Amino acid sequence: QVQLVESGGGLVQPGGSLRLSCAASGSGFSIRIMGWYRQAPGKQRDLVAIIDSGDNTNYADSVKGRFAISRDNAKNTVYLQMNSLKPEDTAVYYCLVVLGTLELWGQGTQVTVSS
Repeated sequence: QVQLVESGGGLVQPGGSLRLSCAASGSGFSIRIMGWYRQAPGKQRDLVAIIDSGDNTNYADSVKGRFAISRDNAKNTVYLQMNSLKPEDTAVYYCLVVLGTLELWGQGTQVTVSS
């Protein structure tokens, strides 16, 4: 059974940086896609960034040039480096891992950007 463990959220001032991590535990699986979504209070869950097994990436327009997604296949881990954070980046960030046709979600980690 595959489990996802997220870490790295917290409180940061505008202009600051945070790095999120999401590790998939278990064995005998091949991860096709890894990514991050976020959900602000009262809003829908939206794509932040995604990376496939060929290291092709896709970003939401609102984070392009500020966020960078990467993955370590040996560790089954995906990272989200977030720079130049803005108050509007405040949300719960969820990790997504796609195994074939199976989608797994992390428990979510809170990111708050405030002075």
